[in-house]
Formats: sequence, C-alpha cells, structure tokens
Amino acid sequence: MLATQAERTNFTSIVNRTEYPDFLDIQIKSFQDFFQLETKSEERGNEGLYNTFMENFPITDTRNQFVLEFLDYFIDPPRYTIEECIERGLTYSVPLKARLKLYCTDPEHEDFETIVQDVYLGTIPYMTPSGTFVINGAERVVVSQLHRSPGVFFGQSFHANGTKLYSARVIPFKGSWIEFATDINNVMYAYIDRKKKLPVTTLFRAIGFERDKDILEIFDLAEEIKVSKTGLKKYIDRKLAARVLNTWHEDFVDEDTGEVVSIERNEIVLDRDTVLDKDNIEEIIDANVKTILLHKESSEQGDYAIIHNTLQKDPTNSEKEAVEHIYRQLRNAEPPDEETARGIIDKLFFSDQRYSLGEVGRYRMNKKLGLDIGMDKQVLTKEDIITIVKYLIELINSKAEIDDIDHLSNRRVRTVGEQ
Repeated sequence: MLATQAERTNFTSIVNRTEYPDFLDIQIKSFQDFFQLETKSEERGNEGLYNTFMENFPITDTRNQFVLEFLDYFIDPPRYTIEECIERGLTYSVPLKARLKLYCTDPEHEDFETIVQDVYLGTIPYMTPSGTFVINGAERVVVSQLHRSPGVFFGQSFHANGTKLYSARVIPFKGSWIEFATDINNVMYAYIDRKKKLPVTTLFRAIGFERDKDILEIFDLAEEIKVSKTGLKKYIDRKLAARVLNTWHEDFVDEDTGEVVSIERNEIVLDRDTVLDKDNIEEIIDANVKTILLHKESSEQGDYAIIHNTLQKDPTNSEKEAVEHIYRQLRNAEPPDEETARGIIDKLFFSDQRYSLGEVGRYRMNKKLGLDIGMDKQVLTKEDIITIVKYLIELINSKAEIDDIDHLSNRRVRTVGEQ
C-alpha cells in the first residue's frame, strides 16, 4: 500500500509565480510570417511565400511579347480536419491558389484581351495550432537549424613555410560564394565559388575600374604627372605605378551586320615599376601619352604594397580583357561575345534573382565594414568589394582583427518559415 504524501506548508512571504514563455510561439510566428495571410497584398514583406513568387515573376516568352504577372496568392480552407487526417493517414494541407495576369506588349496583337485568373497551384502542408504538421497521418515537427550567418568573415591560416595567409569570405543567403585571399608572395586573389582564382585587380577592372589609374586612385597610391620632355626630367629614378600604353583604334566591317566596328588596341611601351631614365622619357614622348602615373614615394613600402604586387600579376589591361578573362576561368571556354562575358559577373553577384545577402547578411556586412547601404540592397555593390579589400589589407598590417566563424554570435537560427 502506497503511503500518502504529506501536505506541505509554505511559510515564505514571497510567492513565486514564474510565468513560462510560450515555447511554440517562435515556430508558429515563423510559419505565419511565411504565409503572411493576415497582411494585405500591397503591405506584405519581401519574405516567405511572397518572396518566392516575386523572385520568379513576371514570366515572359522568348520574344518578350507576352507577360505573365503575379498579383496575389491565397489559400482555401483544408478539406479535412486535423483529427480526420490522423485517422485516415492523410496530410493536413491547404489548397494554394495564385491570381495571375496575362497580357500582351506587342502592338501587333491589339485584339488580345488581358486575362486575370485564379490558378490552382497545388496543396501545401499547413501547421496545426500546436506547431506541428500532420504528414500521412503522423504528427511531425520541423526542428530549427543553426546556420552560419550570411555576411563577410575575415580569417587567417598558415602556409607550410609558416607565412600567415589572410582571407575574407563573403557568404550569401543565396548565390555564389566569393573569397579574397593572400598568398606567400603578398599577392591578393579572388576565388569565385572556391574554383578558379584571379588577381583581385582583374575583378576591379571587370566592375568598372578599368585602368591602373582607377585602381590606384581607390587606395591613393599614385600621383599623375603630365608628360613633357622637360617636366619628366625631374622625375628620373622614380618608378612607374602603371603601365605606359600605346593605344590606337582599328576599324573593321562586321560580316553579319555590315556595320563598321571600332576596336581599341593596346601595346605596352613601359611596364609597371620601370625606373624612369632618359631613354624611357623618349619612349613616352614617342607614344604620344598625355599623362603617366608614378609611385608615391611612401606608398610602395607602405600598407598597400600588396596592390602593386597584385597589379604585377594582373594579365589584363582593360574592362573588356578582364571580363573575358573571368569568363574563360569560370567556363573553360572562349566567350561568344563581349556582352555575354560582361553578363557573367552581373548574374553572379549583382542580380536580384540569382544573388542575395538577405536582410541579415546586409545588416552584418554594414555593421562589420561601417557601411550605410540600404537594407533593400541585398546584392553585392562596388563599395562592398572595395571596403572588404581595404579591411583585408588592414588585417595584413595588424590593424584589424580576425573573426571566429564558429562563435555563436556568427550563427543564426533558421526557423520553419525559412526551411
């Protein structure tokens, strides 16, 4: 026979009435944010199901004559109750419908009538009030996951010879990874999707900083000198910061279109780091160059020497050469035309449809780099890339600190609404 429990008497004057939080609230709210059913269509945030529709619409045909536009989505009540689904071994789900609009942009199809129609897309599992899903009659839960936060992370490693190597890894919410890293020769490279590497100055040219002058001006590493025979004599024994190029244009007729196309040609007259002497001055005058760039007297031995070293390894001299070089590295083939070569960089990092840092990634990158870029700008920007390279150079010169990517502050919880 079990003994009955003795009654406990509480003599304390303080009543402990701790209220526990609703532990299911995180999952339920995340699922509600995924659907945003209680929010008006025009007020919905760029997340969840709404974001998925916006990323894929509008849809056009190959000639851009017909456009299928997304207007709204909604759900119908579930066909069976939770109890019926458990008893019958069914999935508790709701029908998902989208309101779409089809119209024509071609003036030749004036008789085409715009169609607005509700389209049934299928069923989607729906969360129960207790935060679970009923799948084939069995209750299931979606466990929150711990992931690396999107953003930029700076780290270091050691080469076999003991040299410190530094890196900056940009982890997106969606899209290709890009990493900036140094090597034992104090040259900085960019790695795209952990595949082929290219000098970071090649990437600079591809995003619009075409000439050596443009790149050096970012870091204030050179001074521009006007070319004259008497004026250059006082700069003898100074080093060139950029190549001296003899530039001309060649015209040819395009066989397909019959149009006359002009192509810029370059010939290297003097390479970077050439020490000016009397013979060099004559070559510069003969090349009809208007200005040259010289190293600032303190810059070569300063913090940004790695930029000069990287320029020495850069096989390109223009934006066109840079984008074609990147295309060859990534595709292992020659680009069919210049437009296709330029498009590869835009699609990788500057396209809203293919690349996104997410709100978390944009917030963390702004905070880490001291930027003030709007939260709606979730693709990479030129300012992002420049600031990352500058921060990495500060890291090389022991003026910044590396990140611990495994620290919990650099991780985030992915709840059911994101999975």
